[in-house]
Amino acid sequence: MDAPLEFDVSHIRLQERPLIVCDVDDVVLHFFAPFLTFIDAEGHEFLPRSFRLTGNIVSKANGSALEEKDVHRLIEAFFEAQEQWQTPLDRVVDTLGEFSKDADIVFLTAMPPQFWEQRRRLLDRLELAYPLLASLQPKGPIVRSLHRQRATPVAFVDDMAHNLHSVSEHVPECLLINLKPDSIVHRMAPVAAAGIPEANEWSQAAPLIQAHIAR
Repeated sequence: MDAPLEFDVSHIRLQERPLIVCDVDDVVLHFFAPFLTFIDAEGHEFLPRSFRLTGNIVSKANGSALEEKDVHRLIEAFFEAQEQWQTPLDRVVDTLGEFSKDADIVFLTAMPPQFWEQRRRLLDRLELAYPLLASLQPKGPIVRSLHRQRATPVAFVDDMAHNLHSVSEHVPECLLINLKPDSIVHRMAPVAAAGIPEANEWSQAAPLIQAHIAR
């Protein structure tokens, strides 16, 4: 099998200063809560039986679980309409605004790239006009390509353990923060490795990032 193509980050221009890479869904923008409201309007509901959408989204009409292709269709429809549904987490706009005075910020979202324009418009409207990368590839190699082994501090904020572990493997010097809302689905999510600090809101994550980038 051919090796995966390296994700192109050549258009991202960083200064010689710290780098903060942030996931978007449920880190910068609320995802799961508005998604539940969205699927309810579509005639479905989520049953919190396990950490999966497929198999746990069911029809309100007959209780049958949606097939994987139909779950994917719902997710894509939500991303298509995200500008009407997603809102920023508390304090994220001001917190990233303060960090941007001393650090570069890049958004790295695990979202199908065809919805990049919708997300770009939404982030810009919210005064979150930082570079945006959308990719379904592992995040570790992408963060490594961004940082390029510079001597400046780097931090990565995500709500999913597998993304944090990927970055840990490829950028071992990176500060990792598991920022996730206290939602039903996140309580069932795989746990991040020991030593990765957790936060439920930006007021908890900000001091950790500040201490790291001020080194």
